[in-house]
Amino acid sequence: SVPFLVRLFPAVLTKFVYLNFLAFPFFTDLRQPELLLNNTISLYLTTEPGVTVGIWHTVPGSRGAEARGKDQRWYEEALADAHPVIIYLHGNGGTR
Repeated sequence: SVPFLVRLFPAVLTKFVYLNFLAFPFFTDLRQPELLLNNTISLYLTTEPGVTVGIWHTVPGSRGAEARGKDQRWYEEALADAHPVIIYLHGNGGTR
């Protein structure tokens, strides 16, 4: 019966293979990374009309003291300076 159900409802298979409905660590609000990680802020990029991607911007530890207590504008300006940016693509889990 399992193959029949998968054929009828392919989204069910996707949920159980990728488990993207689980957020780990449990009971944390991943929209507020500053509660979990130092020098990190949550930003959103619009990649195309109707598609918004959530990102975390983490500055290096060497700029940690400078970043402490700063607002979103400071982090956006830090992205525009001459320092390299490393993009980490975490996979298809659905959470950051």
